[in-house]
Amino acid sequence: MITGTIKNQVDQIWNAFWSGGISNPMEVIEQMTYLLFIKSLDELHTKEEKKANRLKREIENPIFNSKQQKLRWSVFKQMGDPAAMYDVVANKVFPFIKSLGEGEDSTYSRHMKDARFTIPTPALLAKVVDMLDAIPMEDRDTKGDLYEYMLGKIATAGQNGQFRTPRHIIKLMVEMMAPKPSDVICDPACGSAGFLVAAAEYLQRHHEQEIYATKKTAERFNRDTFHGFDFDSTMLRVGSMNMLLHGVESPAIENRDSLSQSHAGVEGQFSLILANPPFAGSLDYESTAKDLQQMVKTKKTELLFLALFLRLLKPGGRAAVIVPDGVLFGSSTAHKTLRRMLVEDHKLDGIVSMPSGVFRPYAGVSTAILLFTKTNSGGTDHVWFYDMQADGYSLDDKRNPLDATKHELNNLPDILKRWQQRDKATGRARTDQSFSVPKAEIAGNDYDLSINRYKQLVHETLQHDPPQKILAELKVLEAEIMRGMEELEGMLQ
Repeated sequence: MITGTIKNQVDQIWNAFWSGGISNPMEVIEQMTYLLFIKSLDELHTKEEKKANRLKREIENPIFNSKQQKLRWSVFKQMGDPAAMYDVVANKVFPFIKSLGEGEDSTYSRHMKDARFTIPTPALLAKVVDMLDAIPMEDRDTKGDLYEYMLGKIATAGQNGQFRTPRHIIKLMVEMMAPKPSDVICDPACGSAGFLVAAAEYLQRHHEQEIYATKKTAERFNRDTFHGFDFDSTMLRVGSMNMLLHGVESPAIENRDSLSQSHAGVEGQFSLILANPPFAGSLDYESTAKDLQQMVKTKKTELLFLALFLRLLKPGGRAAVIVPDGVLFGSSTAHKTLRRMLVEDHKLDGIVSMPSGVFRPYAGVSTAILLFTKTNSGGTDHVWFYDMQADGYSLDDKRNPLDATKHELNNLPDILKRWQQRDKATGRARTDQSFSVPKAEIAGNDYDLSINRYKQLVHETLQHDPPQKILAELKVLEAEIMRGMEELEGMLQ
C-alpha cells in the first residue's frame, strides 16, 4: 500500500492533468505510465552505470548510448525551459521509447505502435515532471501500487472490473502456488499484469540460477513463460511496460477477449493460472465461445471464466483464482454444475474465504481464493478451507496498514504455513480457522463450498448470578442512592 503523502502527490498530478485539459481518466493513467516508464529507464541505466564504475569496465546493458544522453529523465528534467523540454520529450524521448524492441516481434513493440503522447502544453509537462520526480519509487511495490491507486480513481472502477488485486493478496496466491521455471503461466484477464509480475519476481527470487543458467533458459523465461490476455489496449501497454520494468523482456501479452467466440480455441496450453477475472456482468449467448457454453450454459462472467480456466489448463495444471462468494453457494444449475465438475472431475484443493473489505475502496463484495488442479479424472479427497479474518490492513475504505506481526491483524503468513501443511489438517476441529472437509460431505451438501456450511461456531457459556443475589445487590444500590439523595436534600435546606 502507498502512503498518504504519495497519495496526495498523485492527487495533485491528477488535478494538474485535469486542469491542463486531459479529462479522460484512462488517458491520464496512460500518459503518467509513459512518464513513469521514461523515469524508470533512466533509473535502470544509472544502476548499470554504477555497476560498471564499481567493476571498472564498460557498461554491459546500456539503455541510452552516448548520443542519447539528453533523452534521459535526469537530464531533460533540468533543462529549465519548458518549451525546450517539451520538444525533447515529444519529438525525441517518446519516439525512442516506442522504438525499444524494434525489429523484433516483442509484446512491448506491438502494443507501443499505437501509443500517443497527448500532453497538450509545455507548462503541463514541466509541472507533471516536477511532481513525478518528487515521488520516491525505489521500491518496486510502489510502482505497482501507484497503478492500483490511479485505477482506483476511475469512476467506473469496481463496475467493469478495471482495478488491480491488492499486491499482498497476489503475493500470497503466488507463494501458495510456488511457480517453477518449467511452468507456463497465464492470466486470462491480466490488466496491468500484477499476477504475472509477482510470478516473475517469485521465480527470480527462488530460481534465479536455473532461469539464467543458459541463453536458452533465459529466453524461455523472457518469451515463453508468461501469457496474459486483455482487450483494453491501454492496459496491454501498461501491462507490457510493467513486465519490462520487472525484468521480463517479451511476455506473450495479447489483445484477446478471453470469453468471446472469435478467440475460442486456446486449450490445454498452461500449467499455472493466476487470475482475478471481472465478475460484475453477463454476456450474450451469441457472443460467448461455444465450447465454454458446452461446459456450462450461463451468461455470468464469473462462471464462464471458471470454465475458461479449466479449458486453458493442461492436465496436471494448477490454478489459484479469485471468485465472488456467490460462486461457492449459488443455487442455479450452472453454479451447481461447475462446482460438481471441480469436485468430481478434477481436484479441488482448497478455498480461502476472504473478508469483504479486501477490495475496498473499489468494491465491497465478499470473495474467496479457489485453488484447484485439472485432472480430467477426479482426485478430490478432502477440501481444505481457511477462514481469513484479517489481511494486515484495516477493512474499511482507508485500508490503513496494521501490525503485520500479529496474527489477529494479519492471517496471511498463517494461511501460507497451513496450506503447505494441509495434509495434516484432516484431524482439525471445525471450530479452527482452517480445517478439511471430506468429498462425500461436500457432495451430500449439493456441492456447497461456502465455509459457513461446514464451520462450527463455539458459543461461549455465560454464568449469571442467581436472581435472588442480583435482587439483593439492587436493594443495596437503591439504599445507597436514597442516602445520597437525603444528604443532598439536607444540604439544600
